[in-house]
Amino acid sequence: MNTNIDSYFEAGCGRCPLGGTPQCKVHLWPKELQLLRKLILSCGLIEEVKWGVPCYTFQASNVLILAAFKNFCSLNFFKGALLNDENKLLDKQGENAHSTRIIRFTDIEKIIQNEANIKAYIYEAIEIEKAGLKIEPIKTSELVYPEELQTKLNENSNLKIAFEALTPGRQRGYIIHFSQPKQSKTRESRIEKCTQAILDGKGLND
Repeated sequence: MNTNIDSYFEAGCGRCPLGGTPQCKVHLWPKELQLLRKLILSCGLIEEVKWGVPCYTFQASNVLILAAFKNFCSLNFFKGALLNDENKLLDKQGENAHSTRIIRFTDIEKIIQNEANIKAYIYEAIEIEKAGLKIEPIKTSELVYPEELQTKLNENSNLKIAFEALTPGRQRGYIIHFSQPKQSKTRESRIEKCTQAILDGKGLND
């Protein structure tokens, strides 16, 4: 995994085989990423590398992440649900996204046209940290199990017992992780990859 901020913009996060190759997603959005980086830093945030990607903090608190995907690059706000989205720029990255919100960009013009608005979101996110505002975690019982997970639990009693024995936070992490992909095949693949960890009583990031 990449641990150097400058190399991220050249080689990506290093979490997949495409890292360091011309196919890495950072090469799809070079101008957009650099402009967003400059804009973020102008707001006074500290630039670090966390999880292999640029993470911007205020007084050691995570405020937002800059990320590159296949179809867009984005600003991901950790407490985006608390932002006043007057300009309707914020989206949920997934159906079960509770606290995070993202702004997607598919061309540099959107960044240029919304520079003042983007800065306003960043400054508001900083004020949220100054005020010490928190987002109450969603209860696991309120999350919707993806159909593929429910099917696996019904088919495998050992897996069902192991999953229900996990802490609520670990259950929530898995449910969100499994629910994110749009395609059923991808959701099934994620569940298969995590099955042994669940049986071992481990969380997604253990």
